[in-house]
This record gives sequence, C-alpha cells and structure tokens, in this order.
Amino acid sequence: MASDPVSLLRLEKTSLRQQALTALRRAITTGELPAGTHLVETELSEALHISRGTLREAMRQLQQEGLISAGERGRLSVRHLDTKEIRDIFHVRAALESLAARLLCALPDRAEVVAALRGTVEEMDRREGAELDDRIEADLEFHRTLCRLTGNETLMHSWSSLEGSIRMSIMFAGVDRAERNMNAKRHFDIVDAIESGDADNAAATVAQHMTAAADVLVAGAA
Repeated sequence: MASDPVSLLRLEKTSLRQQALTALRRAITTGELPAGTHLVETELSEALHISRGTLREAMRQLQQEGLISAGERGRLSVRHLDTKEIRDIFHVRAALESLAARLLCALPDRAEVVAALRGTVEEMDRREGAELDDRIEADLEFHRTLCRLTGNETLMHSWSSLEGSIRMSIMFAGVDRAERNMNAKRHFDIVDAIESGDADNAAATVAQHMTAAADVLVAGAA
C-alpha cells in the first residue's frame, strides 16, 4: 500500500519539533542558555534549521515546563529561578514523592519495587565522577522511578510537569552544590524506609531529603 504523504509530513514535523525541544531544553538546563537570555525566533530557527512555526510549538512546550517565560510585549526569555521558587518546587516535590513512598509501602509485595529502586541508586553510584549532566539524569531517574512504580498516572504526570523546573533548580547553585545532593547514601535511606513498609517513616524520609536538598541548593544565594 502506498504511503500517505500527509502522514509522512506530519511525522517529519513532529520529529523536528521534538529535536528542537530536546536541544533547547538541554541548552537551558545545562546553562548554555543562561537565565534571562532573550529568545529571538529568527536567530533560533536559523540555528536549529527549522521553521519559525515549528520553533514556536517547541517553545510553547518549554513555557508549560516552566523553562521559559513571557515578559513585556510577550518577549520570551529563559526563566530565572529565585530561592523562593526553588523552595516552592521542592515543597511540591516533597508532597508528590512522599505520597509515592506511602503508596509503595502499601504494596503487599514490595520486593520488586525495592529491587528496581536499588538498581537506580546503584546506577547513580556508578556515575560518580561522570559529567554533571549524566549524574543529573541518574538522580532524576531514581525519583522518576519512585513515582512511576506507584502505577498512579496522575501522580506521574504531576511529577513530570515539574521536571524542567527541577533540572533548572539543580543547576541554580553550580556544580559543587548540585553534586552534594547526588549522594547515593541519601537515596538508599529512602529505599530502606520503603522496604520497611512503615509509610509514615518513608514519607518523612522523603520530606527530609527534599528539605535538605533545597537547603543545599539555595545556601549562600543572594
């Protein structure tokens, strides 16, 4: 059967949008495009070799993720996070991931869940000394897995909507402070609490983890 040219064009456009989205997200979260940078459509579309329409689609997604924001006259720029916003992000993370820990504790057989979580922490340990971007990915995979294993799609969607802001908050204070939050021991403590089945303790361990992480990231900030 002959291919549908309209479908093929739609797939190509979707692919370009996703590639642009990935490239821009990475540039923002790694600091290649620093906070406050104005995003000029003509320059970005030329640099990425895409149409301005496709670029706008990618940038709308980045706005939804909280990575860019509109200022005067609708001008888009890379979002600047202040210390209050970072603490707000981590308060919401604490609520979501504490709920995830409670749900996992309620499972009658937690062995597979605990094994999967331990595997992600072990991967974090293996990546110690790797590039910061790789370490961030390993850290986020632990927290993503914590939420995903609950089977609660609304919880997972809520966590995913924060992912861009989480990445930015990690980069906020620079490499040294970011790496201090990626200690495997701190994450094994969460897994141990879930393995025990004590929901209150597991939730409290997650909340303490998030409070400490936020404290490290904003320490010394103006």
